[in-house]
Amino acid sequence: MRTIEVTVYSAVQPTERVDRVVLAIENIFPGLIMDIRTDRIDAYNGPRSLIRLHRLLRSQKILDAARSVLQRGIRGNVIQFQLSKQAAYMGMVSFPPQEEPLGSLHIQVLATEGERIIDWLAPVTENGVAVEEIDLFEGGMEEDV
Repeated sequence: MRTIEVTVYSAVQPTERVDRVVLAIENIFPGLIMDIRTDRIDAYNGPRSLIRLHRLLRSQKILDAARSVLQRGIRGNVIQFQLSKQAAYMGMVSFPPQEEPLGSLHIQVLATEGERIIDWLAPVTENGVAVEEIDLFEGGMEEDV
């Protein structure tokens, strides 16, 4: 049995509105269970919360960049990466090269098959097109979201 757990956390700066940080997270990772505090948001759920990220990487045509970031972030059965909080608020995916001044969204994917998650989220491409798309979810769960 495969295990996939998605965790997202973000600091909330004094100059930020909590509801906007929540929206930034929900724009990329819908359906997360959130622990919302005035200075930090912790959110978690299972693999379904990755479906929108999967779609955005394709619509923004950033599969190669995403694959590179995800592969750099794999440590054993954990994949860690950051997303721009401001881009996420606008419904876009952007991988900042370092922590942003207002803080980034920090994502951790715990997966027994981390390479498979990367192959699903950001497959190998040829001329910008995925060479092979794999189905991470048996039974068409992707279509539900």
